[in-house]
Amino acid sequence: MISDITFYNPEFLWLLLGLPLLAVWKWWRHWHTVAKVSIPNMEMFEGTKKSLRQRLSFLPFALRLLTLAVLIVAFARPQSSFRGHLENIEGIDIMLVIDISGSMMARDFQPNRLEAAKTVAADFVRSRTNDRMGLVLFAGESFTQAPLTIDQNILLSQIDAIREAQRMGIADGTAIGDGLATAVNRLRHSPAESRVIILLTDGVNNMGSIAPITAAEMAALFDMRVYTVGVGTIGRAPYPFQTPFGIQYQYVEVHIDEPMLTEMARLTGGRYFRATDEHVLKTIFDEIDQLETTKIEVLNYERRSEEFRFLLWLALVFILFEILLRYSIFRFIP
Repeated sequence: MISDITFYNPEFLWLLLGLPLLAVWKWWRHWHTVAKVSIPNMEMFEGTKKSLRQRLSFLPFALRLLTLAVLIVAFARPQSSFRGHLENIEGIDIMLVIDISGSMMARDFQPNRLEAAKTVAADFVRSRTNDRMGLVLFAGESFTQAPLTIDQNILLSQIDAIREAQRMGIADGTAIGDGLATAVNRLRHSPAESRVIILLTDGVNNMGSIAPITAAEMAALFDMRVYTVGVGTIGRAPYPFQTPFGIQYQYVEVHIDEPMLTEMARLTGGRYFRATDEHVLKTIFDEIDQLETTKIEVLNYERRSEEFRFLLWLALVFILFEILLRYSIFRFIP
């Protein structure tokens, strides 16, 4: 955008102080000039009003002062500055992999593990404005809920629809390896320099055709970092069970295969985290957000443009107008 006007030769602006002196000299000379024609009696001119020509007799001199002022400013070489910046953004492609098995309805998180994960994931998406992100869901099998996209609104709507996806009749269970393998398949053709997978689960792998460690090795082969998050309190938690009287909650031991999740992260250069409540889960996603920073290179530039040419043309217009007035309307007989 255009910034303030600057002058390359500002010392010329001191000459503007001489213009008021010229105006004072002109006024003094006007009132102290001796008339060359003497009139013995001025009674015949009493009551006579000044004509418009007489009232505007100062106009040629005013135009000359204005011309000098414009020329002085032009000699000072005014310049306008155009400043801006160019951004070179190197985004990160991120796949969120979320466990939607029945145990994710446990209420050691508020209101339950799945809803807490949805809220934190949505906040994470909103914080990554320059990155492409996608969503993979898994239980007894895995599927892509949202492919990689830069459109946050689409991804947020798909995160919001996770509960509906859980009700589609997908087989229950915990196929951690299949979920990770699906995310790897989605990322393997990505041209991004950094490719990241965040896998969130609350259990032990007990379903699927691909072992979790094998899936992690696939991710490492394609130079993808995997962050694993174990979701569940330490000890016992109220789990949902279907009974003839509806869903009932019973306290059972929380089992998370932490050694396996830790090894999956280690193989890919990522980290394992344990979330014991919704507040810790949010802290974990904030930490991952800090670990995976988007690279933004900003090049600031400034371009100056000379503005004196317009002033020279303006001075020419003023001087021509003065000459026109001086030798027409305000012409004096010697």
